[in-house]
Amino acid sequence: MATQTVHHEPSASDMRLVIGASSAGTVFEWYDFFIYGALGAILSKTFFPTGNATLEMLLFWLVFAVGFGFRPLGAILFGYLGDKLGRKYTFLVTVTLMGIATAGVGLIPAASEIGLWAPAIVILLRILQGLALGGEYGGAAIYVAEHSPFSRRGYFTSYIQASVVGGFVLSLIVVLGCKAAMSPETWNAWGWRVPFLLSLLLLAISLWMRFKLSESPVFQAMKEAGETAGNPFVESFTYPGNKKRIFIALFGIAAGLTVIWYTAMFSGLSFLQNAMHVESTTAEIIVGIAALIGMGFYIYFGSLSDRIGRKKPIVIGYVLTLLLLFPTFWFIGSVAKNPAQHASIEWTIRGSDCSYDPFSTKQKTQCGKLMGDFAGAGIGYTLDQGDKLELVMGGTEVIALDGLNWDDAKARKAEIEARVGKTVFNFEKHKPSLGQSALIIAALLVLMALSAATYGPVAALLAEMFPPKVRYSSMSIPYHIGTGYFGGFLPFIASFIVARTGDPYSGLWYTWGVVLMALIVAWWGLPDGRPRDFTDDVA
Repeated sequence: MATQTVHHEPSASDMRLVIGASSAGTVFEWYDFFIYGALGAILSKTFFPTGNATLEMLLFWLVFAVGFGFRPLGAILFGYLGDKLGRKYTFLVTVTLMGIATAGVGLIPAASEIGLWAPAIVILLRILQGLALGGEYGGAAIYVAEHSPFSRRGYFTSYIQASVVGGFVLSLIVVLGCKAAMSPETWNAWGWRVPFLLSLLLLAISLWMRFKLSESPVFQAMKEAGETAGNPFVESFTYPGNKKRIFIALFGIAAGLTVIWYTAMFSGLSFLQNAMHVESTTAEIIVGIAALIGMGFYIYFGSLSDRIGRKKPIVIGYVLTLLLLFPTFWFIGSVAKNPAQHASIEWTIRGSDCSYDPFSTKQKTQCGKLMGDFAGAGIGYTLDQGDKLELVMGGTEVIALDGLNWDDAKARKAEIEARVGKTVFNFEKHKPSLGQSALIIAALLVLMALSAATYGPVAALLAEMFPPKVRYSSMSIPYHIGTGYFGGFLPFIASFIVARTGDPYSGLWYTWGVVLMALIVAWWGLPDGRPRDFTDDVA
């Protein structure tokens, strides 16, 4: 059983400073991380030019995932420092590392200028970002939790959860602001670098705020009593009962909440821009408004967990996600679909060698090239076995494909459209009406509410699950493995599934499967009842 630590509750003004400084730093740090994702369309062509739009985006999302892949290592490194040296100074280091690495992305020359050095440097900086983020969340969440009154820990720590969304919103605001201040030519040429360079300003503000903070009272008390961990990483796995807690935190909490969050925001934005052909800035505004409004849900569910316990909102959120995920995206698709797209037309690609390799710059077979044309345009199709390569429209009308220019995608698409007599691939970007935009925002708010139910109580829950002496390491390691691998690779895996199947909704099955796993583990492993501090837990 952990030694009881005396809890000194801060004054209201001190608590506002603790929440303000921790949340602001979290907003800025996640801004740095998300700005990369928000500029995917430009960065994929700048640093990963292949001539294959699908491959460029896959490479972009793969490098995006690299940062997440290194988060667990950052959790180990900074978790060790946080449990040995203190909470405050550790997340001062993490925010500094993140700010410098992000600004560096804005200084990298394009691949057309320095070749493979461009993607190599991007990968290096993404690794540094991942390391920094691996230490940031745990530090901020624990710092607030260890200052909070027990009865309001869910409410106060939910501001950290909302700040993650705030970083996403800030990244969109900065991108949209820069676009509005520049001509399209300037933005595409060099203006996209400005949001990255602004991270230096955000870094200065964050450091100024965090330097005003004092050390966590829980850590200070442990240090004075000589009870800090000798080796936090080792003791995280040897402390009685901690292996089970880490398992539950990884597979029952972190994995589930993160795929819901990334599906709501990143998949939602990508779905609108690509499959639905919504004009890029309009899609960003729609998703940004939904995220801004949805931030309040995280505060609500964090506060609710103080009254009904941490388990109920998370489990209910998982169940509702399994029920509502596909219907919500189907609704978004029906509202946001480009009017020029023929929703009633069912497309079938019929052939004998219909395999598609998303990693190839040039498909080896004619059928593979045709599949790439449809996948790249976000158009769903089904595959059918046949002796001859044909395109079937509406289930009955066969479009012959003999004599197409299979080496020139643009010419090939134009010729297919000429034979079909309709626009198939070359849709202009469209802007939904105000009413349609409101409906899309409402649907995205459903996804935000599901994310908030599972994410809002989590900082308090994880802080309560683990003993104070190894809390930074014990909660950071499973959290960042779960969010780093299950969540960080979601855009890549979902894009891969869509490219292989031709169904723009098929990538959601990855989210659905991970949430089902998380539901089972959370139902089994999380304790029922009102919240309890770890020192009251003798298990």
